[in-house]
Amino acid sequence: MITNELKSQVDKIWETFWTGGISNPLTVVEQFTFLIFIKSLDTAQTKIDKKKRLDSSVKDIFTKENQHLRWQNVSLKTAEDMFATFQTEMFKFIKELADEDSTFSKYMKDATFLIPTAKLLQKVVDMIDKLHLDDKDIKGDLYEYLLSKLATAGTNGQFRTPRHIIKMMAEMMLSNANITKDFKIYDPACGTAGFLINSIEYIKDHKSELLDTLSSKEFEGLFYGNDFDISMARIASMNMMLHSIESAHISNTDALAKFDLDEENKYDLILANPPFKGSLDYDEVAKAILDVAKTKKTELLFVSLILKALKVGGRTAIIVPDGVLFGSTTAHKEIRKEIVTNQQLDAIISMPSGVFKPYAGVSTAIIIFTKTNGHKNDKVWFYDMQNDGFTLNDNRTACEGSDIPDILERFKNLENETKRTRTDKSFFVPIAEIEKADFDLSINRYKETVYETISYDTPSKILEDLEFINSKISVGLEELKELINE
Repeated sequence: MITNELKSQVDKIWETFWTGGISNPLTVVEQFTFLIFIKSLDTAQTKIDKKKRLDSSVKDIFTKENQHLRWQNVSLKTAEDMFATFQTEMFKFIKELADEDSTFSKYMKDATFLIPTAKLLQKVVDMIDKLHLDDKDIKGDLYEYLLSKLATAGTNGQFRTPRHIIKMMAEMMLSNANITKDFKIYDPACGTAGFLINSIEYIKDHKSELLDTLSSKEFEGLFYGNDFDISMARIASMNMMLHSIESAHISNTDALAKFDLDEENKYDLILANPPFKGSLDYDEVAKAILDVAKTKKTELLFVSLILKALKVGGRTAIIVPDGVLFGSTTAHKEIRKEIVTNQQLDAIISMPSGVFKPYAGVSTAIIIFTKTNGHKNDKVWFYDMQNDGFTLNDNRTACEGSDIPDILERFKNLENETKRTRTDKSFFVPIAEIEKADFDLSINRYKETVYETISYDTPSKILEDLEFINSKISVGLEELKELINE
């Protein structure tokens, strides 16, 4: 979670852009991101320099000829020299980092240096130089905060998934995944590519043997993302590039409108937090998606898309607003019925409403299911998350008692969950019971609360106590009267 200190630094940089003449919030985010990317390239090269002591075959980002473009060198130039370097060399350099036909090159082709003056560039570079971005979570949190400022400015109002929730979901879905060179991980609304980045990191940290069996091209072929916004697709590509995925499969399309046969039955794992509360006309949505359930609500349309896009045997963990779990419209019920009776619904994890604060206060849940097209589960695991490791107010400061380690432990050992009762944080519910409840998937429908028994005195005892109190009051009043009359 982003610290107040980093928030303050970002706010100052944002304000500097605005006072320096860039008033479009999206332009601020893009230019800010380009500079962070350039700084991160220098950090990546420093790590490469260390690796080259052991392995001389490691590929450099900066050759001897373009060392002057490294952040540590360009940031020392005078304002005018720095500005000239950015205008004539820097953007040309970053556009040529990957192969011509790579996704990164495609999205960077239209990238433009839009900082208007040398003075503004130097100010912003000096401020970014003070940001400590070495921690791999910090850049993700920084993007999350930047995008929240877009929402505040009324532009592209999406709120981003907290890093610790992304990491939890990636671990839940990848810990037992059988990953081969043909495995495909997808996020249909990828934003800055948080789910994909965390999948990359989890595989590198916990399935390192896979890296020995796959070529770099095969490893890059595991990850797919899409975002409707060209700026988000560009940021996602830069983020993937910083994690050594040069040819990331990041597309910039309207996933709901452009869904076609090539996307059906394609992916082994889908991790997503698609946009909530949007609405589209029917003619803006692909027929294949409407075939699942006819609806205009984007949160339902994305669930339908995932049902279509998964391979048989493929799995998903998707964040949805609570309304998806209990909504009473025909489309809500049809989609829940499809997941419960025709697919293998594995788990529902209810999250507290403060998880997305300060950006949004909506209550959400994670739905986990496996596409089977005809084979349903006999029971579903529910977990009532009450603490995600941060306070649930707008400050979202770290606190003790996070449920996340417990969720991971219990989910990985579901065979031990069968004896739990519905008064516990987690429990199983039979599919038959869910079907009888009109496919309601809200945890409160099934959770039992044990109320503390409170014993009350009998009415006669209460009256006796009142009489005693009244008698003491009467005595006190008489004593006061006597004092007054003296």
